[in-house]
Amino acid sequence: MNMHEPLPSNPPHEFTAAEIGALAHLYRGEVYRSTVWRTRLDNTTNWAVAALGLAMSASYSHPEASALPLVLIGILIVVFLFFEARRYRYFNVWRARARWLETNFYAPMLRGQGCNSGSGWEQVLAQDYCEPRHHISMTRAIGRRLRRTYFWLLTIQALAYLGKIAIHPTSANSFAEFVHRASVGPIPGEVLLMSGVIFNGAWLAFALVTFHLDRVAHGKGTRVSMG
Repeated sequence: MNMHEPLPSNPPHEFTAAEIGALAHLYRGEVYRSTVWRTRLDNTTNWAVAALGLAMSASYSHPEASALPLVLIGILIVVFLFFEARRYRYFNVWRARARWLETNFYAPMLRGQGCNSGSGWEQVLAQDYCEPRHHISMTRAIGRRLRRTYFWLLTIQALAYLGKIAIHPTSANSFAEFVHRASVGPIPGEVLLMSGVIFNGAWLAFALVTFHLDRVAHGKGTRVSMG
């Protein structure tokens, strides 16, 4: 639910001191819950960073080390991305409610407009409490976490893999040698390199598509909405 949808028109209502106090406690609770889930997001990111560091250490530890850990870690990073996107959907609920209160309750108060209702914002918030739901889809949540964090991890993973087969332990003398070094067991280097291009290209396209979906859902970022 967002401000692009029509809001019900209600007669203005001046909040009492008790109601303002209750809303203040409600806001504190929403901020606390969003902070807790923000910490859970950070934990998932830390796991992904630590796993990538271990894979790089294993592949660069000695000249005979295989580049396979750097290939497999890409799959594990994607698993962490899905975990974090699922957590982000919950975090976004509490964040959106806190932001809704800031924009529609505290901001008018600070502008000297009082604490009147009537624009429909309190009905939107009440509806969200009565019928709680995620404010964004899993697809958009994955896209957000990908653009803000995991795209960079996947980029580092790809560069580390290319660096391993290009210069470690010695520089490749030709492109044919570079491709040969990329092979793992019975899998030819050409297959692995092409798979890497498709893998990273697909995630880049996914990031761009979900960015477009976010812009469609919330305009160009100039309006506040729940989600």
